[in-house]
Amino acid sequence: MSGDGGGTVIPASLDGERVDKVVALLTGLTRADVARLVDAEGVLLDGRPADSRHRKVAAGQRLEVRAGAAEVDGADSPVTAERVEFRVVHADDSIVVVDKPPGLVVHPGAGHRHGTLAAGIVERFPDVADAALAGAGEPMRPGIVHRLDKDTSGLLVVARTPDAYRSLVGQLASRSMGRTYRALVVGSTAAEHGVIEAPVGRSERDPTRMTVSARGRAARTRYRVLERFHEPIDATLLEVELDTGRTHQIRVHLSAIGHPVLGDARYGGRRRDASCPRPFLHAERLRLVHPVDGQPREYVAPLPDDLVDVLAAFR
Repeated sequence: MSGDGGGTVIPASLDGERVDKVVALLTGLTRADVARLVDAEGVLLDGRPADSRHRKVAAGQRLEVRAGAAEVDGADSPVTAERVEFRVVHADDSIVVVDKPPGLVVHPGAGHRHGTLAAGIVERFPDVADAALAGAGEPMRPGIVHRLDKDTSGLLVVARTPDAYRSLVGQLASRSMGRTYRALVVGSTAAEHGVIEAPVGRSERDPTRMTVSARGRAARTRYRVLERFHEPIDATLLEVELDTGRTHQIRVHLSAIGHPVLGDARYGGRRRDASCPRPFLHAERLRLVHPVDGQPREYVAPLPDDLVDVLAAFR
């Protein structure tokens, strides 16, 4: 989205939204980074600096983000292609759907400059890097439409063209893209299904953590019970649907209702008497409308072996 003459055309689905929200959604930058960019005249609408982060955008406007204006760490430099192991679930001329293994960071950031999924995607699909320069994401986040935490496994879709990128971002914004997760949580949930609706924001005590906060962004998570266990501890296997996609949303919301994801030490899910090598969270299903033919598609990633082994201990 950076560079002279480049940029992204605002899709109809984002018409009337605040410019800081749009930039955060399209780039993956934090609201704080976006605010600094606006102050440094690094966010342009139709070639002119946005005068306020509260300004509303209009469909058809060209948005440019010059990340270097605020010295955002590496966001304006192309990602370096590297060989990285991941499974390709589907690939065509417009999109790539991948099954991300646990332990793999999606894109470069502080402390993770190399060995990312983005680097692996560019190595296997070099055209994604060119598409990013033409408006399909940021150079350091080429084609990346949404993310998964480092230790979360499962499905991600990557755009190979600017048009595909705009379509997929619009589907995320309108909440028409379906994302279903499998989670094993500590304790037995009182209800067979439920909705968690609570704003999620960054913790003031620890900026690496997210928390339910009145100052956070609106977030909504739905769940239903798939299976209940009582040995070695009480635990519940859930199917979880994301209506929004805030950072750590599922982990924060489930912890907030007293059922943290098993193995999630950051949000209270570590248990000595129930071994789990990482947070038991897997992006199992992805539903979207294909950007070219307009047909609904669904992709599935089976539970990886490490989580299958955890379930076997409960069964």
